[in-house]
Amino acid sequence: MKLRKTFFLYINLFLLFHSFNSQAQTARTEETDNIREKIEIIKKYLFENNSWYISNSRFKRDVEDLIYFVEKQNLDSVITKVGDFNYNEAEIISRPPSFFADTLNIKGFIPSDVVRKKVLELRNSVTKEFLKNDLQVPAELLTGMDMKAGIIPQEEGMRLFTDSIYHLPDSLLFLDAIPETMVQTAEDFRRILKLDSIRDAIVEKYRVRFNDSIVSAYRDSVLAGYRNEALEANVEKRIQQYTDSVHRHNQNLIELRNREVTDAVNDTLKNAISVLLQYANSVDTVDISIANLFNESIGLTLGDRYQQYGRLWLKNEQNDSISILVTNPDKRSLKLLLNDNITFSRISQPQSKEIQISNFEHTSGLRNIEKRFKVETPWSIGGDGTVGLTQTYLSNWKKGGQSAVSMLIVLKGFANYSALNNKIKWENSMEIRNGWMKPGGKDENDERYESQKNDDKFELISRFGVSAFKKWYYSAEIDFQTQFFNGYKYPTSVNPEPISAFMAPSKTLFKLGLDYKPNSNLSIFLSPITSKTVFVRDTLKINKSNYNIAAGKRSLWIPGLNAEVKYKTDLTEDISYETKYKMFMNYTKPFERFDVDWENLVVMKVNDYINMRFMLHLIYDDDILFPVYDKEGNETGKKPKLQVKELITVGFSYKINKKVYKARNIN
Repeated sequence: MKLRKTFFLYINLFLLFHSFNSQAQTARTEETDNIREKIEIIKKYLFENNSWYISNSRFKRDVEDLIYFVEKQNLDSVITKVGDFNYNEAEIISRPPSFFADTLNIKGFIPSDVVRKKVLELRNSVTKEFLKNDLQVPAELLTGMDMKAGIIPQEEGMRLFTDSIYHLPDSLLFLDAIPETMVQTAEDFRRILKLDSIRDAIVEKYRVRFNDSIVSAYRDSVLAGYRNEALEANVEKRIQQYTDSVHRHNQNLIELRNREVTDAVNDTLKNAISVLLQYANSVDTVDISIANLFNESIGLTLGDRYQQYGRLWLKNEQNDSISILVTNPDKRSLKLLLNDNITFSRISQPQSKEIQISNFEHTSGLRNIEKRFKVETPWSIGGDGTVGLTQTYLSNWKKGGQSAVSMLIVLKGFANYSALNNKIKWENSMEIRNGWMKPGGKDENDERYESQKNDDKFELISRFGVSAFKKWYYSAEIDFQTQFFNGYKYPTSVNPEPISAFMAPSKTLFKLGLDYKPNSNLSIFLSPITSKTVFVRDTLKINKSNYNIAAGKRSLWIPGLNAEVKYKTDLTEDISYETKYKMFMNYTKPFERFDVDWENLVVMKVNDYINMRFMLHLIYDDDILFPVYDKEGNETGKKPKLQVKELITVGFSYKINKKVYKARNIN
């Protein structure tokens, strides 16, 4: 009975071990297959497909080393380099939209057969519409019709009969010689003369009829030719507009879809690389040895799959010792632990030092309390925000008008640093403005009643100055300006094309010069070294020629001179005025091309939280071009124009002005 129990125990242990071994082997097989799959994904996109471009060649080499490590299992440095690269935020690969081949499966993509069908329909509809309208023919085409048609002169009327175009009656035919028998009396002679006059009248009648017919035919041919040319030009113009819009539409869809595919592929690659890194960290190990002062050592294997423990006695020169427990939390770190009950052993006798304690003398009276700290305020932060709302409702209003709702948000902030000795000043400011208007109407789908933007600005300015002499500072400034939302030419169409967008354009000015600051309300900044950069992020959606950017480029760089004046004053206790004037002169064409940006703001305080603002903003920029049209409405070119914006708003306002304090020990 005892032998049977022992036999069954061995059998159970064998089956249990075999089960664990099979499960471990199955897990290793599944893990190996998963690693092989991830390697194939990375090789497919990074090394085998020429239509994808690697954004960082060094990262590609590191990934090659990582794959080599996973396949060959060596070099811990490869894991470190790949792990240090921030591939979760960076884009690993990219692809031009022109390499996207599966365009017909894109939702909303317009194929060529649909375009051809639409072109035929458009040609027919434009032709019908064109033929319904009267056509104004230029007067120069109808002048000199008689000579152009080749009419018969009066003296050559008989050509119509000699060329057999018309025929005379036999009684009116000319005789080569008049017989004497026909002219016997004066009456016969008068009869012959009468026949000549009749013949001349008939010839003239037919000549006039013939001339009228050929002039009419020539006029009809001229009109038909001009009409056909005008019709064809109109048809081609409409077809070109349609095909251009289809091309832009399809291109936008391709770019969007290509971006989605690129993001998905990047996510797949990032996941595959993460799996490889985890696997590499888990299988790679490092053997180390830890020794104490007397070279007594223990060995540990650092790895992520399992932990090892070892005990070591730390000793000093007096052979004092303490026991510690050493373990590895992961492959790259060690942890030292002390036991709960620590035992110190000392072989040598402890040393002692005599200390003499003397009596403390009592001092009479109290000493003066000295000032130990001084408060500095180098930083000051603040700003203000305003939200203005305007609502108008009209119903059966005889004087006319239109209901409307408008909103304007203005946010300003600053963070300024000023050293106590006024030798260094660092001024930082930010301004955000955004306003919208919603006209009221019965038909909400009508273009005239769509929401319209009336203000949009984002500006960051940072100026650093070092004292030069008296109130002057050597200063450097960076001024960045752009907008948040798309801008359109209102009212918009069904598929509007924006004329501006975020970072399209953006303007960056870097300035070096002198800043005159006699007080906190006035600043005059002269920077003879100024760099102006105009950048358009999306040149497909935004017409960069409106910002004087050449073909094939996305930015415009101009050196020049900048002059800037800022002034702020309180007109009364509740009314303040602020003006900012900026002037930029282009060095490439001095005294010919100027940029002017002038803002004027008047704030009238109603109470602590409500105020009224009046703003007048004037801009003239040589690099911002507007189309110019002739009397017929045709675009003849582009040129810069004065831009004017005026806003009056009443709204809620909140202001912050705070100093940052810092304590300094002066003892």
